[in-house]
Amino acid sequence: MITFELDTPYIELIKLLKITHVAASGAEAKALVEAGAVSRDGRPESRKRAKIVKGERVTARGTTIEVV
Repeated sequence: MITFELDTPYIELIKLLKITHVAASGAEAKALVEAGAVSRDGRPESRKRAKIVKGERVTARGTTIEVV
């Protein structure tokens, strides 16, 4: 599990995947979301620019990111 400390009100999903190195690039992050390989709090997330806030968990490629 990766813990990501959020210092803004939210972060876009593809930016979170890139900054935590779950995806190597923005294009790769977009492809993961488009392929349905990303979940948010246990539910599939298909919006590339979904606003992720504190307290949420994002899972992709077997890695869970906890936003605190």
